[in-house]
Amino acid sequence: MGKIALQLKATLENVTNLRPVGEDFRWYLKMKCGNCGETSEKWQYIRLMDSVALKGGRGSASMVQKCKLCARENSIEILSSTIKSYNAEDHEKFKTIVEFECRGLEPVDFQPQAGFAAEGVESGTVFSDINLQEKAIAEAQRSDMTCLVTKLTAGAQ
Repeated sequence: MGKIALQLKATLENVTNLRPVGEDFRWYLKMKCGNCGETSEKWQYIRLMDSVALKGGRGSASMVQKCKLCARENSIEILSSTIKSYNAEDHEKFKTIVEFECRGLEPVDFQPQAGFAAEGVESGTVFSDINLQEKAIAEAQRSDMTCLVTKLTAGAQ
């Protein structure tokens, strides 16, 4: 299957450098089997810190899963070198924030949750543990300035 890029588009107000934080950041995805097309109904997460051995000593992946329908073993790996932040200059444009090496599993939906951080454009203040689960708004206030992340959209390429 190859590499699949996860892209975000957001409206940022007074914030920049929106990014996932740490190797324990959870990428919540719905997966589709590349062999039979079975799509998971439940959200599953993968993390950089997780490493599962592939059958036959063929290396490892962030997640290895046997398809419930066709019984094929599939895997997906987070490519750590591809993790990028979403910045003020990316405002309202799609930007790749991570890529996955997909071997039979294809992410078909992304649900951002807790674990994001961002910085105030003017103040440089770090806002940590931002929860984007609603895909609509995350707000942090400091003094008289309101910082917003709104209209969050995710897509794959």
